[in-house]
Amino acid sequence: MFETTIAGSLPKPVWLAEPNTLWAPWRLEGALLEQAKGDATRLAIKDQEDAGIDIVGDGEQARQHFVHGFLERVEGIDFAHKVEMGIRADRYKAMVPQVIGPVRLKGRVHAMEARLARAHTRRKLKFTLPGPMTIADTIADRHYGDKAKMAFAFADLLNEEARALAADGVDVIQFDEPAFNVFMDEVTEWGVAALERAAAGLACTTAVHICYGYGIRANIEWKATLGSEWRQYEKIFPALASSRIEQVSVECRNSKVPMSLIGLLEGKDILVGAIDVATDAVEAPEDVVAVVAEAMKYVPKARIQLSTNCGMAPMRHDIAFAKLAALAQGAQLARARYA
Repeated sequence: MFETTIAGSLPKPVWLAEPNTLWAPWRLEGALLEQAKGDATRLAIKDQEDAGIDIVGDGEQARQHFVHGFLERVEGIDFAHKVEMGIRADRYKAMVPQVIGPVRLKGRVHAMEARLARAHTRRKLKFTLPGPMTIADTIADRHYGDKAKMAFAFADLLNEEARALAADGVDVIQFDEPAFNVFMDEVTEWGVAALERAAAGLACTTAVHICYGYGIRANIEWKATLGSEWRQYEKIFPALASSRIEQVSVECRNSKVPMSLIGLLEGKDILVGAIDVATDAVEAPEDVVAVVAEAMKYVPKARIQLSTNCGMAPMRHDIAFAKLAALAQGAQLARARYA
């Protein structure tokens, strides 16, 4: 009960990439970079195990960014001529590659880190992939001319890689869809359908992570404009409840999303975000238990897992590790209290 996991990314070692930075540039290249990515993946697994996390992940150590790390292995994409584009409904600007032709995989995308992680842990292994709607919102379209059509094209590629990851021994595949709280109409019109296509035929557990973004200034400032209660999920949760996706990951710690909304996800396992990634303040185990107690009002305790609110890539390593340890300790305390 109350298994713990991470949302996805963890801080990269200072010898691999610039620290405390999103989209951090690599500090190595060529064969040395590939070796360092593998070393960082092993270290991320060990850190999670040492912290007491139950379902571990690769920490996205081999990816500069959770979306573009996937796109680097896709044909039909021009990384040489990036353009500046507003993403997440112009919440902030990013330099993004362009889709210039039909997309197809060049080969395996994440085989190295998935197989390496599987070989170095006996715990359940989760692997994250960007969701099709979020990919379509993080790339400039110069070919398809229709966002939904492009998203479904990427969904097919995601499904191809996800099936291979499952064959590598991955236990949980999670699709990250922060765009789901920005384009609510599109989520119900085609976003959930694209997500289901990405997850089609998977024998492993499937999950989707929805959040209000990393703990970076642009997101913090945006959230300050959303008022005292964030109800965006009220529209999309029923659609997700009717989907074939088995788990939904959502931020809860220090969130203004009414906890009652997770009750709309009937039948789903809920990955309750109990660690705030937008502050360096380290939670106490009792803080985690408080989130559990509130979530239990709306979801059966057997369906609750505990996670971080979002990825931790921009955080300091020591703070991130302390937060993971607090998550594990809080889960242990909650088990003792509510078993």
